[in-house]
Amino acid sequence: NAFNCPHCHAYATQGWGSVSRVISHASYGQVPNLRQCTCLHCEGFSIWQGDQMVFPLASDAPPPATDLPTDIAADYNEARNILPLSSRGSAALLRLCIQKLCRELGEEGKNINADIKSLVAKGLPGQIQQSLDIVRVVGNNAVHPGQLDLRDNVETARKLFGLVNLIVEVMITQPKHVQQMYNSVVPQSQRDAIAN
Repeated sequence: NAFNCPHCHAYATQGWGSVSRVISHASYGQVPNLRQCTCLHCEGFSIWQGDQMVFPLASDAPPPATDLPTDIAADYNEARNILPLSSRGSAALLRLCIQKLCRELGEEGKNINADIKSLVAKGLPGQIQQSLDIVRVVGNNAVHPGQLDLRDNVETARKLFGLVNLIVEVMITQPKHVQQMYNSVVPQSQRDAIAN
């Protein structure tokens, strides 16, 4: 009766109904073993065949970090959606996410290796550099023949989502929270003196 909705991710009550098909212009019949479920929180729907959700594709990858920029979040969510079908495609999209994330962090966004090197020179923490390189290398190798076969290794692809969210947490969310606190707690006159 209730589960985490694949659309809004809220734990919500679900309404169940049958799926019908047109038999002739005036006649309808139920499709056997196919049911529709509607989330009572967001009104998103899912289609189930027996006890298996067939729409939308069920992905257990974590949702994007709140502070992931919208255009990058779209790629991230696309990677989540295709994870059950193609862990290689998912890894390649996550590699694109970190390339765009480097641009968001002030880099050119043309050469991901140069961008990571520049971020390291600017003081990027070592663990975040390694996280960027893991997603970069796995994403690259996933689409090059003979490098890394993720078809049978969904777990590696799934872990990349956590790394992308970790990068966002350390590079965007934490600095944003510190800046907000600094602006709200330290008086402007003292901020001016600190700046001087």
